Amino acid sequence: MVEIFDDIRKIYKFSPPCEELKNYIEFFSESSAEKTALHIPTEKFTVKMFESWTPTIWFNLGTPYQLTIKNKSYAVKTNEDILLLRNTIVTRHVLNTDHIFTVKFFPGGIEAVLGFNQVTLVNQIINLSAIISKTVIESIKVAASFEDRIILLQNYFIIRLQRSRQKDHYIKMVQDVIANCESGNFLLNTTQSAEKMFVTSKTINRYFNSVVGIGPKKYFSVLRARTALTAYNANKGTFFPSKFGYYDMSHFYKAIKKFTGRGLTVNQE
Repeated sequence: MVEIFDDIRKIYKFSPPCEELKNYIEFFSESSAEKTALHIPTEKFTVKMFESWTPTIWFNLGTPYQLTIKNKSYAVKTNEDILLLRNTIVTRHVLNTDHIFTVKFFPGGIEAVLGFNQVTLVNQIINLSAIISKTVIESIKVAASFEDRIILLQNYFIIRLQRSRQKDHYIKMVQDVIANCESGNFLLNTTQSAEKMFVTSKTINRYFNSVVGIGPKKYFSVLRARTALTAYNANKGTFFPSKFGYYDMSHFYKAIKKFTGRGLTVNQE
């Protein structure tokens, strides 16, 4: 399965965060044995995910599994819980016995909630116990259901968030710039985005590199490609590349090939 091209969500349970955390967490999810058996006929398969710069926590509630990141393999042991940034293509090698509970943060979200700067995660996988206590982790793992895990973790996150409010200004600035782009302003460059926030482009660049780990130009090329490809796959007949800042379909095709390594052929239109 390949993210965006395939509906990888169909084998997971999903839930949005509560109101207090909606600006920091994109979703909670958990692998579903029932949904996997319904949609995947093989015992083993892979899930390929593209660059997103979104800190992601994976609680391992099942058996060992493998990850491939930049052509390097990592073995994740039973009961080993990890945090990674997804700043490059990540492939998870999946078995039907896998059971993973996921928390996907927005860029800057994990710093706002847990005080952990995502820049240090570039090309790294870290053990989750480095930022969340083992007692909390264990309570999540022994919880009776997906819903119970969400409640426990949200309560913990809200407490941590309240302790770090004073450091929220520059994170919020970055999130506001991203939100403005996501609302449809893909044509704005860094200088124009800075003007809308009443700061200089130098400030925006510094904030993005400090919060996300890359500059705004690079980040928005990733966001634009992901958003445009999602829209294209959803309805090719109503897709207009100019809406996403591409000159024409040829420009869009080239950008997607660069982003995913996978071309879009004429018969996909």
